[in-house]
Amino acid sequence: MKKIFLVIAGIIIAAVLFYALKINQFYKKIYTPKNGIQANSTPKPEKTEFNILLLGYAGGNHAGTYLTDTIIVLHVDLKKKKAIMVSLPRDTWVKLPTKSGDDFHSKINTVYETELFPNTFPDLDTKIAGNKSDAELTKFILGQITGFQIDNYISIDFASFIKSIDILGGIDINVVRAFEDEKYPVEGKEDDICDKEEQFKQIEPYLSNLDATKSAEKEKLLKEKPDLDEFLRNATASPELVFPCRYEKISFASGVQHLDGTTALKFARSRQSNQDGGDFARARRQQQVIEAVKAKIFSVGFISKIPTLLDELDQYVKTDIGSEEIKRFSKEIPGAGEYKLSSLVLSDENVLTSDRSSNGQFILVPESGEDDWNSVQKFIKNTLKGITPSPTPIPSKKPSH
Repeated sequence: MKKIFLVIAGIIIAAVLFYALKINQFYKKIYTPKNGIQANSTPKPEKTEFNILLLGYAGGNHAGTYLTDTIIVLHVDLKKKKAIMVSLPRDTWVKLPTKSGDDFHSKINTVYETELFPNTFPDLDTKIAGNKSDAELTKFILGQITGFQIDNYISIDFASFIKSIDILGGIDINVVRAFEDEKYPVEGKEDDICDKEEQFKQIEPYLSNLDATKSAEKEKLLKEKPDLDEFLRNATASPELVFPCRYEKISFASGVQHLDGTTALKFARSRQSNQDGGDFARARRQQQVIEAVKAKIFSVGFISKIPTLLDELDQYVKTDIGSEEIKRFSKEIPGAGEYKLSSLVLSDENVLTSDRSSNGQFILVPESGEDDWNSVQKFIKNTLKGITPSPTPIPSKKPSH
């Protein structure tokens, strides 16, 4: 019996060391301090509240690789054992700092990509928020909106999302409302012209801004070939009509569904459904997926999947969470089931209102006026306290940009 006990103890110790090594290797690969800045080793007063920004982007090699379709601020109170997920729609209109002081507004889903590639907008002032990580400016702007001081970020390529769900063996989701989406984008076909080479070749020179000469050529062409007029208009306004191969039809029945990684991603990203479409519905579904993943992670049998999961994710995840925070959070894992997790989606049903930018983009701004985030911050704080009064509609200020 003693020998058996020693063998079992040896196996357990070996397993613990193996998992610790895997986690350490994984952490070194995904931790990305900027310009070689390392975590501060100076002892700090123990924190009990943390705010972590979760960013999900499509990845791949097409345009818009780093546009963040998923933007969630996770507020965790370790003392009260409470957590809340605050989702922000991608069309939220935000002000970015500039070196010259010139006004620059953009949709919030472009901020992370703009920060990663500042040369595309040289006037962008990324240093105003510090220089600790690749997402410091994004954290700064999200902090202005929510009123939280964002401690850390985690960005995830959707390829890792699919792999993670599959490694977990899929997730169970309660689809509250059945829906269909006939315009779900097919990965890798974003620029496919769907055997329309002849028509596309003729209109391609006129898809971007035109000078006087090009405008005259375009007018002459469309006068001679009226059929190209509709093709050109649809190519920009309704591409699904002229490039149908770029899209597929997806559908979800109501009730509990077991989803693999690919299907779970479609559930989380769909936004063109007539029954459950738009960014707000998508944000609610994304939060459902996160809760389902949490439930699966803390279920029996997850530990054996940790090595495979870490091996798959290291090339798709970036974070600035330091080793000390990792140790602090790891202490909470045994009691994670005790945490009460709630969710909040900022939308035009509470504190945002829809509008148009000066260049015609659909945008969302605070009800209290563009760039005035006080009402949004108050709404979030009241939600944390359990106070959920109906917001009083306030006329929005028209964007001046």
